[in-house]
Amino acid sequence: MRTYDYKCDFNERVIEVRHSMADEIRSWGELCQKAGIDPGTTPSDTPVHKLATGGQIVKSGRLGETTPPCGQGPCCGGGCSLM
Repeated sequence: MRTYDYKCDFNERVIEVRHSMADEIRSWGELCQKAGIDPGTTPSDTPVHKLATGGQIVKSGRLGETTPPCGQGPCCGGGCSLM
């Protein structure tokens, strides 16, 4: 099974889950159930969307950062070992 990152625009959280390619996660409730986390105060029917991460190249913890993980400015072309 592969891992996928999903984002909820309502609460701005990005959650990484593992599931088969055939599975479709469309709501915060489904995502939380798959991830085994408490949905908190976000309504369970809130839509989520899968992020295009290029096959696990981008780690969830790095999303939204403006500085490359190597700290050297513009992208080094994908050769950075910290991604």
